[in-house]
Amino acid sequence: MSIETVSRQLCHGGVVSTITHSSSTLGLDASFTVFQPGKALRGEAVPVLFLLAGLTCTHETFLQKSTIIADAAARGLMLVAPDTSPRGAGVAGEDDSYDLGTGAGFYLDATLKPWDRHYRMASYLSGELPMLVRDFFDQHSSPFGIMGHSMGGHGALVHALRHPSLWQSVSALAPIVHPAIVPWGEKAFMAYLGKNREDWLAWDAVALIEEGKRHPCEILIDQGSADQFLERELRPDLIEKAALSAGQPLTLRYHEGYDHSYWFIQSVIGDHVAHHARILGGYL
Repeated sequence: MSIETVSRQLCHGGVVSTITHSSSTLGLDASFTVFQPGKALRGEAVPVLFLLAGLTCTHETFLQKSTIIADAAARGLMLVAPDTSPRGAGVAGEDDSYDLGTGAGFYLDATLKPWDRHYRMASYLSGELPMLVRDFFDQHSSPFGIMGHSMGGHGALVHALRHPSLWQSVSALAPIVHPAIVPWGEKAFMAYLGKNREDWLAWDAVALIEEGKRHPCEILIDQGSADQFLERELRPDLIEKAALSAGQPLTLRYHEGYDHSYWFIQSVIGDHVAHHARILGGYL
């Protein structure tokens, strides 16, 4: 595997780096951004929190816009932000709309041609990338947590429920919780997975909980009450209902007047860092 550090800057007593590597899973080059706190730079094991951004975003968006680095540095967390889709897959139409194709991988493994060759973000996220992070940054004993916003919130919830031993803490900001029944999810799932809606349920957090998947730790979700996508695309009430029925620990907090933007994320990000630091710190 070829791997290159494209950029490296000091930030909050640590280092922010952009990494590019050849991905055997995606069949393309892939990029991710990392924040290493001072403790990690000194060779110590630290908790690692993966950050999944939403539609149209890149590997740089979450770290640049969320202000999370200050809180992560204060608590000694390493941050890893992967891209939101493969880049340059050459699929016809992948750049035609914001909610399908480039920037809209939905953190799943496509099974329908022509998407299935490169759009394998699930295997990349819960397979290749964690191993690369452990080896390249010498964090072999570090616990991993996962969080995300919107489409990334969907990804964080689904991956934590599917792989709770890998993702030992989980939270989400304004997530798409039931993509199988909302327009964003229906469009993407139809293209990536085909017409059989039963196949969609493996990538749907509400469906996974209803089918018996659990995460041993509390799931934290924050949602703005003035989010323009709340009723059409997000529907956090549905995961709250499913979790209550299933006995899955979950805290859903609504914030009056806040929308879907990174201004909202900035307003609650400190609580999410604290949530992950509390859980992951117990594994070190």
